Amino acid sequence: MTRRIVPWLGIAALLIGYPLLAHYTNDSAHDRNLGALVAIAPLVLIALVLAWRSPRRLIMLGALVLLCIALWAGWPALERHFGLVYWLQHVGMLLILFITFGRTLIAGRQPLCTRFAQALHAAVTPQHEIYTRQVTIAWTLFFAAMALASTLLFFLAALTTWSFFANFLTLPLVALMFIGEYWVRWRILPEMRHMHILDAVRAFWNTPARPR
Repeated sequence: MTRRIVPWLGIAALLIGYPLLAHYTNDSAHDRNLGALVAIAPLVLIALVLAWRSPRRLIMLGALVLLCIALWAGWPALERHFGLVYWLQHVGMLLILFITFGRTLIAGRQPLCTRFAQALHAAVTPQHEIYTRQVTIAWTLFFAAMALASTLLFFLAALTTWSFFANFLTLPLVALMFIGEYWVRWRILPEMRHMHILDAVRAFWNTPARPR
């Protein structure tokens, strides 16, 4: 039991601790070195994990070493503009989600939320297909709006204002989107009331790939 709880506690600490530390560095103009370090830490960590898992591990690790050398050489510039790194991470994540949902709306492809529904339900009616396509559109527009808001706040407002939005409002807004979608589904599709997105994603990844 303890072994199961510890990883979740670590994830919770990361989800809470990193935004607090990131906002602190954006709010404080005195420790730019810490700001630059916190800003690039996720990128370097992700690159390290990908390099370690790559079939060309030595080559990728060598490239990562060169990247670290380049970061060290450009550290003074990074200290002056670490806020830009934070913004690129935030808007980049939102754009990846926007593309992930949006590309499945192209003619001839199956909307992502429809695939989630099929992973949980053996039969998806035409009404379900219409609804899940609309939900996919809604999530696509949501992430596009979030990316636009992040960009406008970063370039037009104070850095602390953007930081508050990025670090403390992003996840609650996503949660509200989930709650809103669940409420709508509860009202118009009672038979799908108990379908949860995490269960759908898990079922989807456990389903063998099908030709599209």
